[in-house]
Amino acid sequence: MKSLFETEAYIEILERLDKLDPDAERQWGKMSPAQMLHHCQAPLHILLQSKDYNLKPNWIAKTFFKKAMYSDRPWRKNLPTMSAFREKEKRNFEEEKKELTSLLKDLDTERSRSSWSPHPVFGHLTKEQWGKMQYKHLDHHLRQFNC
Repeated sequence: MKSLFETEAYIEILERLDKLDPDAERQWGKMSPAQMLHHCQAPLHILLQSKDYNLKPNWIAKTFFKKAMYSDRPWRKNLPTMSAFREKEKRNFEEEKKELTSLLKDLDTERSRSSWSPHPVFGHLTKEQWGKMQYKHLDHHLRQFNC
């Protein structure tokens, strides 16, 4: 699995984001492209500690889902979304795309860090695990809209 901390993967994600159309038809799920862009900001905010989602440790998630978050297997379609990250509001595509791109650039400037704070739900993650999880989440949602 690629890592968002790898230059090639980072550039790939930015290029795929550029191809996303505000009217793109989703292949699964309920979010619009603009809602998806907003949704994809949350894990980056968590990693960068730029926003608090009031998440609590969860032994079920930690025990059963942690490894799936960064394994080499792609996530299946229509996975349930944690309630804190469900998108219901209408969003502005260009604003959300700009914000997501900005967060990606912020993360890229921090890529040389060797350690990161624990995930609020999954606990300690290595830099490699964080990078894979971030790439995997973005890849999943870009595939949702054929990007």
